[in-house]
Amino acid sequence: MSETTTARQRANAIRALAMDAVQAANSGHPGMPMGMADMAEVLWREFFSHNPNNPAWADRDRFVLSNGHGSMLIYALLHLTGYDLPMDELRNFRQLHSKTPGHPEYGETPGVETTTGPLGQGMAAAVGMALAERLLASEFNTEEHSVVDHYTYTFTGDGCMMEGISHEACSLAGTLGLGKLIALYDDNDISIDGEVSGWFLDDTPARFEAYGWQVIRNVDGHDPVEVRMALETARETADKPTLICCKTTIGFGADNAGTAATHGAPLGAEGITAARKTLGWDYPPFEIPDAIQTDWDARAAGAEAEGAWNTQFEAYAAAHPDKAAEFTRRIAGERPADLVEQLNNLVEKTQAEGKPNATRKASQAVLNAIAPGMPELLGGSADLTGSNGTLWKGAEAVAPGRLEGRYINYGVREFAMTAIGNGLALHGGLVPYSGTFLTFSDYARNAVRLAALMGVQNILVYTHDSIGLGEDGPTHQPIEHCASLRLMPGLNLWRPADDVETAVAWESALLRTDGPTALALTRQTVKHHARSAEQLANTRKGGYVLAGCDGEPQAIIIGTGSELDQATDAAEALNAAGIATRVVSMPCEEIFAAQPREYQDSVLPPAVAARVAIEAGATAGWYRWVGQGGRVIGIDRYGYSAPAPAVYEALGITAEAAEAAVRELLG
Repeated sequence: MSETTTARQRANAIRALAMDAVQAANSGHPGMPMGMADMAEVLWREFFSHNPNNPAWADRDRFVLSNGHGSMLIYALLHLTGYDLPMDELRNFRQLHSKTPGHPEYGETPGVETTTGPLGQGMAAAVGMALAERLLASEFNTEEHSVVDHYTYTFTGDGCMMEGISHEACSLAGTLGLGKLIALYDDNDISIDGEVSGWFLDDTPARFEAYGWQVIRNVDGHDPVEVRMALETARETADKPTLICCKTTIGFGADNAGTAATHGAPLGAEGITAARKTLGWDYPPFEIPDAIQTDWDARAAGAEAEGAWNTQFEAYAAAHPDKAAEFTRRIAGERPADLVEQLNNLVEKTQAEGKPNATRKASQAVLNAIAPGMPELLGGSADLTGSNGTLWKGAEAVAPGRLEGRYINYGVREFAMTAIGNGLALHGGLVPYSGTFLTFSDYARNAVRLAALMGVQNILVYTHDSIGLGEDGPTHQPIEHCASLRLMPGLNLWRPADDVETAVAWESALLRTDGPTALALTRQTVKHHARSAEQLANTRKGGYVLAGCDGEPQAIIIGTGSELDQATDAAEALNAAGIATRVVSMPCEEIFAAQPREYQDSVLPPAVAARVAIEAGATAGWYRWVGQGGRVIGIDRYGYSAPAPAVYEALGITAEAAEAAVRELLG
């Protein structure tokens, strides 16, 4: 490596770009990138294997900036090393439609591996990426060829360490012995409110040692020699993740360095002038001297590294053509060639042979049928495997000392489980799904939100979806959960009514690659519903006419999930009484809302004003479909602890209530 500049000069390039961009935006966080610049310089120039010419190179190292508020650190690194992030984008930091948003966003900036900013989630995503690397390595590597062999590095700060998700995720990482996960902790003792000693006195190194991590303490984060030695030690340990505890000064070089004043505000013109003098940086804003830029440029080294890997992969493909083809397919995100046909056949078979069943059991039946032929499908549960029905026959569980298998026992870690799933999906080569009770989706909600924001395929299996779980009572009976999840842009929520709709929901989830899908599934048995071929096809449209009447309807009852049974019972009684009533099943509101207006109107004719929706949950969202003059049979309070039929009766979620509502609307 030819160098004409010093490590401190190269690190100061990061500091200068961070100062200048935050000042230009009059918004941002200069303190963290100024404090972590020396650590970043050593990691990215001496250890980090990547190719700026191809940010999607399969065997690149992954870098996750968990403390994402310091986003100018990664933008400076990407620009300096040669990614497609020109200086004009840094000048437009935090501006509309720039590639340099306030927090790193996946899909917006080349080289950004995941969206970060909600503290701690980057650490969990990094755990997912490191786990993906180990699982794929165990599956595809041979004695002669290691085509999956890379590290996952994450930068993290005090705020990440305080967040509960870091405890969940890092505990599991230590248990599984993810030796190629290396976290560099910016231990600067400062957060937004000031010195953290008033609210954070954890012995963080001891905590991580208790998790089973290798911990390297008391590293001077501003000394390249110490950082280098720590990284070398970390990479020598294969059976434990490593935490490198770096003591740093936030806002290094600024007059107010070491204080919260540098955390989240521009330094100001006078402050930047003083910092430039302290750092010996005698260059105008957004100007990098040629010698420093040349020493940072990683494009040639990156091309060489990827070229060497390509040569190795060619030899691997010659020796193991089937493995190579499978690896290529999966990294490209392509589905098995026969998956669509398999799913279609399964849906048709389920319709033909269907029987009453709990939809959680119907979901497990789908997994048993599909998972053996979809090797990228990786399951898991937050200590509810038997209840969620997420384990399929023949799936081996990942375990300490055995990083291979198709199933993960996450333990009671719903938030980390979901965020780790995001990391697994972002890494590539795997399609994660995981399970818990619907009411516990609250624990995981911000990771669900990030999955939706990033548009990654993370499948969320939520069972025990209503008051139908009965005796466990209101703490476990979800009321507002479906309604609130339906409000989340980018998330498809399926609440299937029977075994067929469950198969269709899984089909949608497995074939969708641009966002997460949540499945809300019953504990209790529900009916199997008859369908024509046209109705079966329309099930995939999210909402369709399930049962009707001769001619135009006088009234429409919309049902979803287990309450479709009450909807059909009510319609039968009304039709028998001469009141022409149509039943609409709407298992996925988001997909139905995306259908052409012509189709929506064919299902819900605008002229029919007498509309009733029935769902054992919050009512507000259903007025979108029944209109303000319609009725919603639902629950806007918490439930009861009692057998499910008694709870349904006590809360008025009955066929009789739906029938009475129709009669009232018709006068």
